[in-house]
Amino acid sequence: MSFMGETSTVPGTDRPRLLQAMVDAFRQADVRQKLLFTIGMLIIFRFVAHVPVPNVDRNALEAAFDGNAVLDFLSIFSGGALQNLSVAALGVYPYITASIIMQIVTPISSRLRALQEEGEQGRRRIQMYTHWLAVPLAFVQGYGQIVFINNQSGEVVRNFGFQNDFFGTIATLFTLCAGTMFLVWLGELITEHGIGNGISLIIFGGIVAVLPGLIPNISTSSIIAVAGIVVFAVVLIFFIVFFQEAQRRVPVQYARSSFRGGRMYRQQGQSFIPLRVNMAGMIPLIFAFSIVILPAVVAGYFSGAGGWVETVADFLVNQFQGGRGGGGTGVYWLVLFVLVVGFAFFYTIVQYNQQNIAKNLQRQGAFIPGIRPGPPTEAYLLRVVTRITWGGALFLGAVAVAPFFIGLTTDVQALTISSAGFLIVVAVVLDTMKQLEAQLLMRNYEGFIR
Repeated sequence: MSFMGETSTVPGTDRPRLLQAMVDAFRQADVRQKLLFTIGMLIIFRFVAHVPVPNVDRNALEAAFDGNAVLDFLSIFSGGALQNLSVAALGVYPYITASIIMQIVTPISSRLRALQEEGEQGRRRIQMYTHWLAVPLAFVQGYGQIVFINNQSGEVVRNFGFQNDFFGTIATLFTLCAGTMFLVWLGELITEHGIGNGISLIIFGGIVAVLPGLIPNISTSSIIAVAGIVVFAVVLIFFIVFFQEAQRRVPVQYARSSFRGGRMYRQQGQSFIPLRVNMAGMIPLIFAFSIVILPAVVAGYFSGAGGWVETVADFLVNQFQGGRGGGGTGVYWLVLFVLVVGFAFFYTIVQYNQQNIAKNLQRQGAFIPGIRPGPPTEAYLLRVVTRITWGGALFLGAVAVAPFFIGLTTDVQALTISSAGFLIVVAVVLDTMKQLEAQLLMRNYEGFIR
């Protein structure tokens, strides 16, 4: 398999395969329409990201974002809209949180588990519940974010608070919630009528949109530092692609029945169960970053309490106030690494239990050679998943702490983007390329990946 960096040419032409695949994609009317629709929805998203919420003090907002790790992390999922405090300031983060909650609660709730087993109709109902859950989460997150931003740098949003301006506060929260649900709607339109996963592409478009803002930092850095950043980025992309595509194929045998001459013949067939090394995706990074910044957030409210409380609060702020490009102390990054590894195992087990692989194999009459069907198969698969998850978990942990080592090596603290953002960008590009590849292969064209 070759990747998008391939430079070989198509026989009979002088164009590289990547460019030729792009030309082939735009030659097909339906594929071209999907691509243009996706681009159009992303352009609308970027317009919405610049529509500001009323009563915002721009100078105070810039001061609030100065080196603040919490706001930098949340800004990833808003595509810079939080830095503008626009109507899309929350991004799709409330919806992502609702989706994670539903995935964790579904195996526990018998009603939700029954809905999941009903097929497409049940999944649509769970999706509707996820939308409903995202609305109150958007209200709570919107209120918490504005209160937190106001505490960082005076009154960023003027007269915010139920005691100061009840109806104005309610209107602001409704605006932020409407912006979030509008972005979710755009993402679902992309998924249905465009190319790729819409929600992921919304996040991807936001991360890519903030990259030009990092260019001014390059002018203040040495050529060696910039070269080091480029080398780190290339190596990181290589390992992200490698681990995202890595699989453990478990062989499976099954019996096929056929009638010939009035008799039934049973033939043995063979297939594989592809178990991904990084089954958890980017979710452990989101969980870990969300938790590791909490000590600094909570301690910030007690920084002026006096006595030993203030001493402990200042210590936590100094240790856990991680910055955008490798800031924070070694304790911050060590705790982050441990949390990422732990959450990778937790979320992988949650996803594995939802798939019911052993029961499905037994229902279909399939079995793993040398393993008895039923509980022995389930125990064997769980053991395999646990072993390969060590590779995925350590990989995610390395991705999480990569900015720390980049900052130590190149001494360029503000140039690197978040490791979670880096993983999202590469993963979304791979997923979109595969979907576009499938569209082209259906029409007998070679796509981006061979």
